[in-house]
Amino acid sequence: MLSRAACSTSRKLAPALGSLSSRQKYTLPDLPYDYGALEPHINAQIMQLHYTKHHAAYVNNLNATEDKYLEALEKGDLSTQIALQPALKFNGGGHINHTIFWTNLSPNGGGEPKGELLEVIKRDFGSFAKFKEKLTTVSAGVQGSGWGWLGFNKEQGRLQIAACPNQDPLQGTTGLIPLLGIDVWEHAYYLQYKNVRPDYLKAIWNVINWDNVTERYMACKQ
Repeated sequence: MLSRAACSTSRKLAPALGSLSSRQKYTLPDLPYDYGALEPHINAQIMQLHYTKHHAAYVNNLNATEDKYLEALEKGDLSTQIALQPALKFNGGGHINHTIFWTNLSPNGGGEPKGELLEVIKRDFGSFAKFKEKLTTVSAGVQGSGWGWLGFNKEQGRLQIAACPNQDPLQGTTGLIPLLGIDVWEHAYYLQYKNVRPDYLKAIWNVINWDNVTERYMACKQ
């Protein structure tokens, strides 16, 4: 089960990180299924490369950048702290986004959500079909690399759809709490779907883990 921490994206990236010697390093989360478990919709080669190369690179680069940031913080080097902000945002966002993404997928996924989440989707988008069409359209329309998201607007108590470029984290960019993310970087689909992003977006609905999305929603509305 997800805890109340599911309402936030991750621990804070900077500052107030503690000392260089005492801080906790970021680590690659366990993948909750085998690389080939999502086939035929996402093949094993994509999953292995995506997880062990791309996500791992974000984690490694985030740790290295944070080390440099803390060194600059201890030295009072403000210019270096400022210069490192883009790298902290990019690699931190990549780690946050992918950590959510893996749990949003399941070999037992697909179909529609049930219960309260389905009713809220119908309330906020008219129907599940309209929601699915809108999130697919927004994700397909991302220019270059980025993400399509279903998020929760805590102030309004409503679901919203948004897109973020590159690895910008949803909550830090829009204020929405992330419930479901669709990665539309080419590394998420190119080896299988080439440049036909719409085919990938059609396929990914077959492996959406609605139990996970529902748990995120229920935790965040409290």
